[in-house]
Amino acid sequence: MAENNALEMTQNGLGSIEIAPEVIEVIAGIAASEVEGVASMRGDFASGVVEMFGRKSHSKGVKVDLSDQQVKVDVYCVLNFGVSIPKVAKQIQENIHQAILNMTGLETDEINVHIVNVQFESPKEEEDHEE
Repeated sequence: MAENNALEMTQNGLGSIEIAPEVIEVIAGIAASEVEGVASMRGDFASGVVEMFGRKSHSKGVKVDLSDQQVKVDVYCVLNFGVSIPKVAKQIQENIHQAILNMTGLETDEINVHIVNVQFESPKEEEDHEE
């Protein structure tokens, strides 16, 4: 999803460290999926095809922009019905910020959460509740 080149960092004159935008997308996608109340992440056609073949796309629903040494993350989520949208969105932002900081040492400039849908209980779950 990201169109920019890898983010290059230097450390103690030992050499360079490059982090590809795809790595940050995967970290953000996993961190967002772990939040209670997130039903799924919204993906595009390509990620849907990949999942049909049995591979999970961890960067699904995440777009990272690395420009001018800034890290901007856009996350597109589907939430479960009945959750507090502001609370879940805030938790998504905090989880992503902490995960990226812990794993890469990068500070995020923006984490934008886009709620694209609300998922109601599936018919299978409703049948389980009736029994």
